[in-house]
Amino acid sequence: MAYSVNCTILLTELPLLERPAAAKAAGFDAVEFWWPFASSVPGDAELTRFERAITDAGVQLTGLNFNAGDMPAGDRGLVSWAGRSAEFRDNIDVVAGIGGRLGCSSFNALYGNRQDGHTPEAQDELAVQNLAAAAAAVARIGGTVLLEPVSGAPRYPLLTADDALRVISRVKEDTGAENIKLLADFYHLSVNGEDVSAVIDQHARDFGHIQIADSPGRGAPGTGGLPLDDWIARSRQLGYEGYIGLEYKEPAATAFDWALRQPAR
Repeated sequence: MAYSVNCTILLTELPLLERPAAAKAAGFDAVEFWWPFASSVPGDAELTRFERAITDAGVQLTGLNFNAGDMPAGDRGLVSWAGRSAEFRDNIDVVAGIGGRLGCSSFNALYGNRQDGHTPEAQDELAVQNLAAAAAAVARIGGTVLLEPVSGAPRYPLLTADDALRVISRVKEDTGAENIKLLADFYHLSVNGEDVSAVIDQHARDFGHIQIADSPGRGAPGTGGLPLDDWIARSRQLGYEGYIGLEYKEPAATAFDWALRQPAR
């Protein structure tokens, strides 16, 4: 099974730049990150340190988020945030640069919360243009923009697969961008009340990426009640060929115990 360790939410006992090597030591060859910098346009030295941490560890960067703002404070993306649109456009070039240098081709663009003082329609129009700009930039390196429904963010408007797919369809229809796909996070979809099996049956072939955590608790597989193995197997059966992103909360000492219990595949 091709798993990718999300080094932003896992292995948090270690400094960020030590986590790729820890993922490698745990037996994984691929990692992904939320935006790993404090600003949308970090300096060259910061970029170099981040990229070297991945290449020196001998792992492949398989996924990277665009800057989503201050996530601990409740921000969930800049894509539809009117006051930070120029910042998002600047961030696009940085993300594409990292992707080009490290061979990463999947880039998650969190949509952004609804804002006071701006209509949903105006935010959605801005999002279409920003997503198209991101898609055009990463297309030059063979990349795909991902759009994700999330849970636990009351003002985030994309809760279901259909919510995200409607945006994706509009971007394609209005701008012609083709390299934008659904990020199917089985945890978020389940917590939001989605029929995950139905989403898989209808859309698995077109998933841009899958991420997993168990529920309740957003812990490691096996700590809750979600049929993650079944959902992954069905997605594979229907044509999904990409990585399975491990995006859950678990102490480093036990973070991957479930994988050791997995039968050989």
